[in-house]
Amino acid sequence: MTLSLEDITSDNYEAICELDVTKTQEEYVACNMWSLVEAHYNSGYTCKAIYLNALPVGFFMWVQETLTKVSIWRFMVDQTHQNKGIGRKALTMAIEEIKTTSKLEQIEICYNPKNPIAKDFYTSFGFEEVGLDEDNDDMLAVIKISS
Repeated sequence: MTLSLEDITSDNYEAICELDVTKTQEEYVACNMWSLVEAHYNSGYTCKAIYLNALPVGFFMWVQETLTKVSIWRFMVDQTHQNKGIGRKALTMAIEEIKTTSKLEQIEICYNPKNPIAKDFYTSFGFEEVGLDEDNDDMLAVIKISS
């Protein structure tokens, strides 16, 4: 299994927009098309396609919110490629790429606090819960980067 994170370009954006999660996951994951539009019109956004060999199978978007903090805003693996270890390997790769950000002190992610699978998954990468977001909807979890 050759997994890679690739830039999204005029050659692959349509394939990324066609990726989808399961019906039960739809309420938790923004549409990839919306994310690409959002990233196009805002600065500090990075979008990456998750490729399995030559096939796009997932999507990431992270945002440099401050000089010292990057937040992972979007992360999805297409429903036909879930439960194969792709998400775990892809998140590892994304975290390593994010860690190359100059002056980085923390990586943040959020998820539904009623989702124990998400909590366990992100905790296994070193994310530690710090409390609910400002809307009291999502749990915030961070990885602190030591200098």
